[in-house]
Amino acid sequence: MADFQAVEARLRQILEPYRGELSVTTEGPGGMVLEMPGYEGKPWGYVAGTRIGKSYVSFHLMSVYTDPELMRSMSPELRKRMQGKSCFNFTKIDEPLFAELGSLAAKGIERTPALIATALAAKPTRR
Repeated sequence: MADFQAVEARLRQILEPYRGELSVTTEGPGGMVLEMPGYEGKPWGYVAGTRIGKSYVSFHLMSVYTDPELMRSMSPELRKRMQGKSCFNFTKIDEPLFAELGSLAAKGIERTPALIATALAAKPTRR
């Protein structure tokens, strides 16, 4: 059986540099969640996170879903790890892919405030 705790800990290291600028809204042995300050609990506030599942460890990065440029910049190897629109699954530590994921996260997290502003501006207002 794979050591999912070690995989999650290594994926969590990718998110550690953003603790100061983002809100850690969930953190425990099963994973962590980072959200934009002021948007905690809102669907558009979720930025990134990790989660240990039964068959793999997931790394979620919402900006991949909302920023087509990030999707186009991914290697075919990393794209193979995608499940859904913003989730990457791993069963073991893969340093080359984790390094690429770290670069992708840095770009995506940097762009997140602008992406949220654009999404909220496009959101229809209720009358």
